[in-house]
Amino acid sequence: MRTPPGVSASDFSAALQKFADVVGKQWVFTTDDDLQLYRDAYSPLWGEEEERVASAAVGPDSVEQVQRIVRIANACRIPLYTISTGKNLGYGGSAPAYSGSVVLDLKRMNRILEVNEKNACALVEPGVSYFDLYRYIQEKKLKVWLDVPDPGWGSLIGNALDRGGGSTMVQFRNHFDAHCGMEVVLANGQLMRTGMGALPGAQSWQQFKAGFGPWIDGMFSQSNFGIVTKMGFWLMPEPEAFFRGSVFVPRYTDLIPLVDIVNLLENSRIFNGIPDLGSPLLGTPQVNELEKFIEAGPPAPDSELAALLSRPEGAGPQELEELGLRKGIPYWSCSFNFYGPEKVMRAQWEYVKEKFSAIAGATFRDDEFYKLPLSDAAQEKVRSATFGIPSLRIFSLGARTHSNSHPTNGHMWFSPVIPRTGEAILEANKVFGEAARKRGVPLMAGFSLPTTFWERAFVYIVAFPITRDIEINKRNREHFRYMIQIAAEHGWGEYRTAPVFQDDVMRTYSFNDHALLRFHETLKDAVDPNGILSPGRYGIWPRHLRK
Repeated sequence: MRTPPGVSASDFSAALQKFADVVGKQWVFTTDDDLQLYRDAYSPLWGEEEERVASAAVGPDSVEQVQRIVRIANACRIPLYTISTGKNLGYGGSAPAYSGSVVLDLKRMNRILEVNEKNACALVEPGVSYFDLYRYIQEKKLKVWLDVPDPGWGSLIGNALDRGGGSTMVQFRNHFDAHCGMEVVLANGQLMRTGMGALPGAQSWQQFKAGFGPWIDGMFSQSNFGIVTKMGFWLMPEPEAFFRGSVFVPRYTDLIPLVDIVNLLENSRIFNGIPDLGSPLLGTPQVNELEKFIEAGPPAPDSELAALLSRPEGAGPQELEELGLRKGIPYWSCSFNFYGPEKVMRAQWEYVKEKFSAIAGATFRDDEFYKLPLSDAAQEKVRSATFGIPSLRIFSLGARTHSNSHPTNGHMWFSPVIPRTGEAILEANKVFGEAARKRGVPLMAGFSLPTTFWERAFVYIVAFPITRDIEINKRNREHFRYMIQIAAEHGWGEYRTAPVFQDDVMRTYSFNDHALLRFHETLKDAVDPNGILSPGRYGIWPRHLRK
């Protein structure tokens, strides 16, 4: 039997028996077969001595059981690593940050406690997945939508606490920003509610975020200061209709005014869905096209363009631009999603076209229009996440397809944040491209576009491959750490990463001799003095493990 570091086999057995007394013997997992399920399926340390693995797992089904488990862990000095459903593949899965921890698996706590159609909000437990809540809404025929990530099998609470994003209206796409109120079990087993939930009998827990006094909800995202057992979310009222239109611009430098106008229009709420960047000339797909692009493979390019793109020395922007102008292939595209009444969306689209007409040679295309709710036939045609429908289609990324005959064993996401400007996109591609070519990292050597899930900033989301070859994984980890450092040197920090890289990323947030990390550590020591809650998560270690 594995044991947590520093805990004897006899003491660990006694603690496991106490856990079993709380949840039942069948919900304490210690066998090798059971613990295989708590490995990170995409671990960049797969099969190595340093791989993060659990010593056991325990599955409570109520807040009261979580409180009792935490008190036992405190008394026995057993490190716990909390997961909601453990589905964040590419960012660590269900494996602990501190190897040997006991995984506190909350997926049995899967109650949908309330969905309020009139106020468009919900209250759920950690084990509620996007599929669970979507099915509930459909069965009850409620006129509200979710905002879902790719893929949609994970937990609403888990994804929000890791600050994931989605694809519908801008005010719902940042999932932590769309939460309202939480219930938290603290390291001493006490129960706390934030926001209006701190008022007994509150009638507006899911309507008003701040409550009274300091708003502390952010302390529990990407942290290990408590265990969130309930969370409220603002939902999106089902709109009357959906419209998508696209703008195309012909020149390389048009990316700069293109992004400037996108930002102005989004910040002014002229469009309310996701802006979707692509490059017809470079063959870079938009997010809306990504699933089909992966499954069917890229469309055959113009033969002259293909020859230019495949040149060993590469093709310069000027050459590509000249060819694109001659053949009528736009350099850049951006599509816009609108939700609302048809006459409002049509007027907004006209205004969008008017603003982009300031770019010489800009052209426009009306794409999709649907009255809502979608028919079954329409659901088969669209990108599900755009309509708040969870799916697993994103797993075609990296899978075996006719255009990918050698799939990997998963990926680790490299996710740096850059300014939301065209200049920053061009600079990031120059910096990352040069670094990738220097290190022999082909996936970043070409031109890539950032995601636009979050407003006000861009996030690059690049998949570094995982294999079952230890030496290849070691090299890829070295490449990954190099890219973290290169990004930080240019003022670009990652917003999220797997546990194996969390210390590396936290070290880059080093202003004033790491004042932020030192503050995190001060909080950790105050709220969790025995350091039992998810030690090491997001680079926050308890005092006895810091060295």
